[in-house]
Amino acid sequence: MPNPGTDDNPLRVAIIGSGPAGFYVVERLFKETGLNVEIDMFDELATPFGLVRGGVAPDHQKIKSVIRVYDRNARKPNFRFYGNVRYGRDLHLDDLRAHYHQICFTTGAQTDRSLGIPGEDLQGSHAATEFVAWYNGHPDYRDRLFDLGGESAAVIGVGNVAIDVARILCRSYEELAVTDIADYALEALRESRIRNVHLIGRRGPAQAAFTNPEIKEMGELADADVEILPEEARLDDLSQAYVDEHADKALVRKIEILQSYAGRPATGKSRRLSIRFLLSPTEIIGNGDGRVSSLRLVKNELYADNGGLRPRATDEHETIPADIVFRSVGYLGVALPEIPFDDRQGVIPNDRGRVLAGNGRKPVPGLYASGWIKRGPTGVIGTNKPDAVETVERMLEDLEAGAILDPDRPGVAEAERLVRERQPDYVSYEDWLRLDDIETSRGKKSGRPRVKLTRTEDMIAALKA
Repeated sequence: MPNPGTDDNPLRVAIIGSGPAGFYVVERLFKETGLNVEIDMFDELATPFGLVRGGVAPDHQKIKSVIRVYDRNARKPNFRFYGNVRYGRDLHLDDLRAHYHQICFTTGAQTDRSLGIPGEDLQGSHAATEFVAWYNGHPDYRDRLFDLGGESAAVIGVGNVAIDVARILCRSYEELAVTDIADYALEALRESRIRNVHLIGRRGPAQAAFTNPEIKEMGELADADVEILPEEARLDDLSQAYVDEHADKALVRKIEILQSYAGRPATGKSRRLSIRFLLSPTEIIGNGDGRVSSLRLVKNELYADNGGLRPRATDEHETIPADIVFRSVGYLGVALPEIPFDDRQGVIPNDRGRVLAGNGRKPVPGLYASGWIKRGPTGVIGTNKPDAVETVERMLEDLEAGAILDPDRPGVAEAERLVRERQPDYVSYEDWLRLDDIETSRGKKSGRPRVKLTRTEDMIAALKA
């Protein structure tokens, strides 16, 4: 029998995870000329689109427009979405092998790296991603509690997630009320008493990971002044030499924006964002009742190491007030049942997308990875596209070579029957379109993009109604 991919014998592909990485795999497979492929996408959440829905800040609606591209592919007749179906609970590896020729894991990086300092477990010390998931209405995080009753917050890290957290804390109610932020988060932030937000980076302005639009936006907030200490805005000699050598226009512009905030006079706004550089936290200090009260920091200096600039501690320290702390210093993937995993790197071991197993790092037939679970948490949404292309190229090579799985039940109906047996309350893409209509209709009544359903049981109930 010829290799799958024909009209009579379609290639059956399962994708675990419905974020950008998964949808870019879908896009590349559907673009392959002469290939008849049927794709089933599974997600433990009832809703698709991963971090575009649950991670992109609610005040950045333009970024979410990428969903339109995913939607076009999701509406094709050879695509099926199975939401509210968890790999490892409802479906297992043997189930997938029995129904698909190829299986691709695109589950992202779901946990935060720890700081590894005393006091990290105090009440009021949080992972930034949990706060992001909370204000975006993620069902698993909607009931988390974040005490915003103090005056000072510290956000550790200077990437885009860190700056999102700082910005949301600094936004006025009026700015947030026109977004799709979760209703309960909107009300909690309305009552927030936080007035001072500290954004803390361990290296200098030239090494800050946030993008230029992100940092420029911080100077345009309706009710928050931004400040940077002049001495921390200045580049050290090593950073200046790097900038002069590389002549990166975007980097030069980022430094210009940051330095424009140095010594900027306050305008009387009710909140203040202080962006700090060359500082590392050494201890989160409690108040005696197990709650965060302040943050101890050490001053760093940069040194050259293997072509890069790394921070090292000096003997200078300072302590700043902090009633709540958010850490945003990197992310790790989570191991999946029966799938090889590199605990240190937080990724599935792979060669350009082919899953590898054993000490010999040999490819596991039919298993692939794409996105952050493949390469680690680097890049932006669009970075997942070339990454997915690389993985699909390996999938197509293996298809051509016949190095694929041999499922004994590869039909669409058989897979759907299995899902229905294991999880009767699964959510199809047609169901999602109904939920989408419910949310956007609710939003129109209050001048918002959407009002999200944030409990899975509420989504299922709405569909049954």
